[in-house]
Amino acid sequence: MDAAEFQDSVAESMAVELERLGSSKLLVALTDADLAEATVLRIAAASERAAMETFEAWADDEAHEDARQLFADYREQERDHYDQIATDLEDESAVDGDDVGPMHEHLRSLEPTAARLGGLVGRAMVGDRTHLQLVNFFVNEGDERRADRFRELRTETDTQGDRAAALLEAVCTEDDDWERARTAAEDTITAAYEAYADSLDDLGLDPKPIC
Repeated sequence: MDAAEFQDSVAESMAVELERLGSSKLLVALTDADLAEATVLRIAAASERAAMETFEAWADDEAHEDARQLFADYREQERDHYDQIATDLEDESAVDGDDVGPMHEHLRSLEPTAARLGGLVGRAMVGDRTHLQLVNFFVNEGDERRADRFRELRTETDTQGDRAAALLEAVCTEDDDWERARTAAEDTITAAYEAYADSLDDLGLDPKPIC
């Protein structure tokens, strides 16, 4: 298996969950239906902060040298993402750093290296859908500056997944390694999807698309 085949296999097996995460109901779920601009920015900032702290923890104890450097690079990138969003917050202290969410709780439980890289691929796929909805939100608000910012963050997060998948080619020496990575990626997406579905259920909404 190679990087592209791995990403394709995860995208195919998790197609339903990813499609639903890509719906306009995602921000409704993430904000508990409070679609005020300040709330959306605060939720986005909290997500980037959680990612920064996840990668920081991984970089601190990762044994594989190339993966450790990758995680350290992503820690700095996510810190930059957080800082970009936080500049628009009136009260940065309102960002809840303790509630990391089920997806990052799952990511922080992952080891060894192959599972972490697989989880990172899954997280990038979720992030792609989240950033797209943030772009759409600010386009609808007529705020092209912020829409462009989230377009850039979306591209950078996609690249994180691509680089993680490419490194899997060096890390995975046996079929079991690829399977471990795939399971981690799928479980990461599942954690994000279940949190999304549970939030909508609490709001009396159905996560299934209306046909």
